[in-house]
Amino acid sequence: MARITAGLASSHVPLLGVASDFGKDRDDYFGPIFAGYDWTREWEKAEKPDVVILVYNDHASAFDMKIIPTFAIGCGERYTSADEGWGPRPVPDVEGHPDLAWHIAQSLILDEFDMTIINEMDVDHGLTVPLSMMFDKPAAWPCKVIPLAVNVVTYPPPSGNRCWALGEAIAKAVASFPEELNVQVWGTGGMSHQLQGARAGLINREWDNKFLDGMIGESDHLRYIPHIEYLRETGSEGIEMVMWLIMRGALGKKTRLLHRHYHVPCSNTAIGHLVLRPDNGEGFDMTGSAAAAAA
Repeated sequence: MARITAGLASSHVPLLGVASDFGKDRDDYFGPIFAGYDWTREWEKAEKPDVVILVYNDHASAFDMKIIPTFAIGCGERYTSADEGWGPRPVPDVEGHPDLAWHIAQSLILDEFDMTIINEMDVDHGLTVPLSMMFDKPAAWPCKVIPLAVNVVTYPPPSGNRCWALGEAIAKAVASFPEELNVQVWGTGGMSHQLQGARAGLINREWDNKFLDGMIGESDHLRYIPHIEYLRETGSEGIEMVMWLIMRGALGKKTRLLHRHYHVPCSNTAIGHLVLRPDNGEGFDMTGSAAAAAA
């Protein structure tokens, strides 16, 4: 059967895509940011996921004020890079996995999650930047991707508790898929940042790192953080971190840290990145991970 073997979390700042596309990823400014993903790129070469369920938010590329789905799952064959005002990014098209996506959609809807099913859409930096950070610049992405878009742009966004529960339901769906697949779940967005108003440029290092701490181990207290705390402590765009909780919920009761990276600044945003294993006592190969986690 299919199996969720790891969860990744990462910021998806559009400037990272610009740096990658224009060859600035190793300059003085961007070098320390991208260096924090080097371990993950090598690790992914060994892991070879078949499918990534990539949780992200659309930035008015596929959805606008006419249609605002709280949770939308991509069940199509292929997704092209969106034009976000300066042309589509020069990255490969994203290949979907319709069989698994439709299976997950059916399971989630029968579990009483009202999913919006999308068969055609363009995907913006929320999805393509994490792929670039983990896989660099391949001729084709090395795995299939199921986009899972979450509304964190227009009030009201879903609660952290609902996102965590959605992750649990995704894990149940994946485990019931009969094909043998290595599946990863990625939660993207964040960390603390605000793009407008008197608090534009807000970065809360202490809160960010406590959030990273909370993703690791057995505690589930992050799922109960109220919206107002995200707004007060992490700025108006910090609510994107609820998408990390979908990934965390999908990993089960307990997680084990493989790699951690935090950097300030990137534009007016904090960069956060985690690689986690579900800690279910099955004895995953942890070779090389201890030093990376300590770093």
